[in-house]
Amino acid sequence: MKRLHVYVDASVVGGCEDVEFSADSLALWRRFSSGGFVLVLSQHTLRELQGAPDAVRDHLLDVPPANQIMLGDGPEASELADAYLARGVVGPGSRSDALHVALASIGRSDVLVSWNFKHIVNLGRIRLFNAVNLEQGYGLVEIRTPKEVLYEQEEL
Repeated sequence: MKRLHVYVDASVVGGCEDVEFSADSLALWRRFSSGGFVLVLSQHTLRELQGAPDAVRDHLLDVPPANQIMLGDGPEASELADAYLARGVVGPGSRSDALHVALASIGRSDVLVSWNFKHIVNLGRIRLFNAVNLEQGYGLVEIRTPKEVLYEQEEL
């Protein structure tokens, strides 16, 4: 059975050290460390984490390289993020969030997980992200919280 490829944005890594989100973020991290899930990171996520405390960034070291995929930046992701902006899925100040969705879409991740409820994990926006993906010739992207991904996997 194929392991679930889970793209994480910086909010999930930071969530490991946040009282509100730590239980589910750390449970997800244990799945990455054990090889139950494949952690999909991007250069974009790493840039966002550059100013984070060491305790946050150190979580990246807990996942063996065999359980990770690194997505690079490229013009294709930038163009898709720009298409989201052009369609008003998010405003210009949220281009960083649009880039996460674009990278997860282009990288064909099984799911993007985030704690960003305003700009990413938001039913209206998810529908709009997917409408643009289809218009641009990409597939649908699943966008969920870590809690939802963990719950679904427990049911199997």
